[in-house]
Amino acid sequence: MHLVAVISWMVGLLYLPRLYVYHNDKKKGSDVDKTFLIMEFKLFHFIMTPALIITISLGFILTYERQDFFQEWYFFIKLFLVLILTIFHIYLYVLYKDFKKGYRLKKTRFYRIINEIPTVLMVSIILLIFLKPNLNP
Repeated sequence: MHLVAVISWMVGLLYLPRLYVYHNDKKKGSDVDKTFLIMEFKLFHFIMTPALIITISLGFILTYERQDFFQEWYFFIKLFLVLILTIFHIYLYVLYKDFKKGYRLKKTRFYRIINEIPTVLMVSIILLIFLKPNLNP
C-alpha cells in the first residue's frame, strides 16, 4: 500500500505542474480557466493530498517496524528528499491559490522547469533505495 500511495502522489506531483504550464496562458474567468481550476483542485485535494497522507503514515509504520534503517545514512538522505517533495507539494498549492485569484505572476517557462523537480527527486530516492550506498563514516 505504501508503494501505491507513493506512485499516486508522484503522479500528482508530476501532473499538476504540467497543468500549470497550460493554465498559465489562459485568461482569468474564461471557461478554460475555470476548467483548469476544477482539474487542479480535484487532483490536489482528492488524489495528491490523500496519497501524501497515506504515504507518510505508512512510511512511519514501515520505519517503526524496521528501525535498522536509522543506522544507514542513505535513509536519512531519502527522508530529507521526501521532506523536499512534501514542501514542493505545499508550494504547488500556493501556486494553485495564485491561479485561483487570477494571478499570472510567473512565466510559463517557470512551470516547465519546476515540472522536472519531482522527477529528479524521485529518481534520486529510487537510486538510494535500491543501491543502498554505504555512506556511514
